[in-house]
Amino acid sequence: MNHKNNNRSSFSGKIGFVLSAAGASVGLGNIWRFPYLAAKYGGGIFLLIYIILALTFGYTMIVAETSLGRMTGKSPVGAFHTFGKSKWLSFGGWINAIIPILIVPYYSVIGGWVIKYLVEYAKGHGHDLAADGYFSTFISNGVSTELCFIVFTLCTLGIIYAGVRNGIERVSRIMMPILVVLSVVITVYSVTRPGALSGVKYFLIPNPANFSWMTVVAAMGQMFYSLSIAMGILITFGSYMKKDVSIEGSTKNVEIFDTAIAIMAGLMIIPAVFAFSGGDPDTLQAGPSLMFITLPKVFDSMGMGTFVGILFFVLVLFAAMTSSIALTESAVSTFEDELGWGRKKSTLIMGVIMLALGTLSSLGYGPLGAVKIIGMQFLDFFDFLTNSVMMPIAAITICLLVSRVIGVKAVEEEVMHGEAAFRRKKIFNFMIKYLCPVFAAIILLSSVANAFGWIKM
Repeated sequence: MNHKNNNRSSFSGKIGFVLSAAGASVGLGNIWRFPYLAAKYGGGIFLLIYIILALTFGYTMIVAETSLGRMTGKSPVGAFHTFGKSKWLSFGGWINAIIPILIVPYYSVIGGWVIKYLVEYAKGHGHDLAADGYFSTFISNGVSTELCFIVFTLCTLGIIYAGVRNGIERVSRIMMPILVVLSVVITVYSVTRPGALSGVKYFLIPNPANFSWMTVVAAMGQMFYSLSIAMGILITFGSYMKKDVSIEGSTKNVEIFDTAIAIMAGLMIIPAVFAFSGGDPDTLQAGPSLMFITLPKVFDSMGMGTFVGILFFVLVLFAAMTSSIALTESAVSTFEDELGWGRKKSTLIMGVIMLALGTLSSLGYGPLGAVKIIGMQFLDFFDFLTNSVMMPIAAITICLLVSRVIGVKAVEEEVMHGEAAFRRKKIFNFMIKYLCPVFAAIILLSSVANAFGWIKM
């Protein structure tokens, strides 16, 4: 089966795909979200469950989405429509396509916050960032947050406009190695701080006493965010993948890259916070505010706090940028494929959408703070809608498409291009047919129940 469009842009080879896909995966999900979830849901036991899921659930979805993109040569909507025009196939294609369009605006707002903190550290204002109330004052200032958001958005759009090889791949080739080096440097510094060893043990050594059902649910939910599953990104990137590039080998490299960065992010943050707080559970479970409120306090208590703060927020900015590029590219690719627009027009329209929706999230804690949707600010609502509702549904549609329509055999044939064997074939078959859709349904039901207060996560 080969529906590949010969005029379609492509990555130069395996390295280009792996670095770009890893860039999509390694983002705020790893460096911002993963550490606070690990700290909140049991440390080492959360990490163990996450790794198991990455090698099964994550592997299966990456292979399925990448194969779907490469065999059709299309972005999500076109990929689903290749196999029929029924309503559920149209729904599956469009929900995968719409998710990145909704995510990247609020994601860019958080990227703007990162720019603000990096600039302030560079100006030597690290002590001010550690002050109580600084973050809440900043995000309630509509002008400041909006300007930072616009800068981040324009940087993303400029790279997308340059194209697949000249923009996405070239930036990923530069940013990802730097990201790895910075991760290692900050990790080494963090774990060697006085009192940090207890945090290292908490994060790396599984303690069954810390296990709960919500540990599993949180780890499953993190899989979507961290590995860029069910966002349309991997289908789009798969459509840019050459036939002689190994899908399974590339997937293994992305798994290793993503998980290694997530572990290093945990080692950067949890031991430092542990040492700073003396293992205070309330500090460890600070949640989303960990990076913008707790960490500046930790850095301020260090002898080289300003320097570490600069390195850390450069790292976070690179991670946020590579993911925002991937999200935007998926949306632009859909406009090009489904509406017949050129890259210039598609990028411009996506820019307008990003600025419009992102402004709601940017001003949602300030001038628009009184406006709420089901009790949530705009940013929180868009995050809940995409990550907790739409992405699990999108994952279920992908599982049904592969297992019930395309057939696992067709995916196996696609994987075998550039491969001597489909090494984890049995795991893939079992997961795509049974466990992946069940896991996605569990995440969906648990997240909705938590949002409406029926259960507490």
